[in-house]
Amino acid sequence: MPVRRLVLPVMLMAAGFCAAGAAPGAHAADAGAKQTSARHFRLVNATFDSVTAFAVAPAGSDAYVEAPFASPLQGGLSSATVSVPAGECVRDVRVTFLNGRVESYPGLDICRHSGLRLTSGGGRPFRPERLVAGD
Repeated sequence: MPVRRLVLPVMLMAAGFCAAGAAPGAHAADAGAKQTSARHFRLVNATFDSVTAFAVAPAGSDAYVEAPFASPLQGGLSSATVSVPAGECVRDVRVTFLNGRVESYPGLDICRHSGLRLTSGGGRPFRPERLVAGD
């Protein structure tokens, strides 16, 4: 009987300590932008033009960093995986095509999306589960 009387107060104290310990971290994450380590990002080219360059920058800046790939990404339906440097989750993306055309995709959340599908009508981000189901 004495053990039963202690279980509920101990559980409530433990829950209180967990909530108190988690709260400062949660508020700190809300105050600043989410960060990510270097990650792989899939670029799918479903346009008629080859892609010659892919670059990312922190959202709202012009500090683009090229994410190189071996050779131009052919038009039609081809894909490449590029390494995106560590930084904030929300980035501006710039894609350069063989004919010199440059397309920008501002505010892309690379933590939420694993890639970008380029189409003649523009680009759209996708999530990993959409790759399996058919994008």
